[in-house]
Amino acid sequence: MTLIPRYWPRGMSPTGMPTQYRIFQITPETGLLTRCHWQPSPINKPTVLIVHGLEGCAESHYMIGLAYKMWVRGWNCIRINQRNCGGSEHLTPTLYHNGLSQDYAKIIQEITVQDACRNIWLIGFSMGGNLTLKLAGEMRISLPSLRGVAAVCPNIQPASCVRALQRPSNWIYHRYFLRSLKAKLQRKAQLYPGKWDLSHLQNIQTMWEFDDIYTAPDGGYHDAKDYYAKSAAQNVLSTINIPTLIITAQDDPFIPYNIFDDSTLHENPFIQLLAPTHGGHCGFFQRHQPKEDQFWAENRILDWIQHHQMNT
Repeated sequence: MTLIPRYWPRGMSPTGMPTQYRIFQITPETGLLTRCHWQPSPINKPTVLIVHGLEGCAESHYMIGLAYKMWVRGWNCIRINQRNCGGSEHLTPTLYHNGLSQDYAKIIQEITVQDACRNIWLIGFSMGGNLTLKLAGEMRISLPSLRGVAAVCPNIQPASCVRALQRPSNWIYHRYFLRSLKAKLQRKAQLYPGKWDLSHLQNIQTMWEFDDIYTAPDGGYHDAKDYYAKSAAQNVLSTINIPTLIITAQDDPFIPYNIFDDSTLHENPFIQLLAPTHGGHCGFFQRHQPKEDQFWAENRILDWIQHHQMNT
């Protein structure tokens, strides 16, 4: 479930789907590189922002697949690279992390003012899901154009998820993420000489160690434990007051299902939880269905947004 969707062919993109490369300036030093797909009359259409997971990018298969489906439905879509992702290491002196939810608030504010978007939806996968839920819980009434959010396999308790990722049974995923993060830090160090002490990098064996030595201090946290605790979307689930969809699988290998056994989540009337028995991590591969492809979670998100459009 976790791996097959990554390699399953999706077919051709819709004819005439335009792509605008746009950098949103978050701070004077930091920009986010995005792919924007605007409809011919974009102001009157829903605009969906999509945020990828750890070591993903705007070109990840689910980012492209979901964008195609949004376009076919007549919606605007923006695929967002998190800081340093998708070849954007040169656009920021910082590392990316699980607490940077306000980056997406900046994008929402900009397209609301400059592009007159008033019907905005934010979708996040895995780490992007935590960022999405965190922003929803923090925003209260400060982003009136944000109509709803959806999160697929969000790591709402980062410490629990990192521990699960480091289990021996998950060695293939753990090794992939750790190697990718180390390589990215080496590229960053070439762009910003002297900013990070790489003498520890070769000896790091776990994600927790990497976050403890590099991610947490770079993000202004004391250590990995402090970083995981303060960046957790679980902290703000009770304050979410816009339509929210969470999709997770009970057999996700490194997002433990028990982290969703939270009274604040189940008691919040704005949050809907879909948790099928199977689905892996952001996989949710289904047998062919009439009028649907194999990507179950993507289709549920589309239907959920459509439902709220019809009832608004």
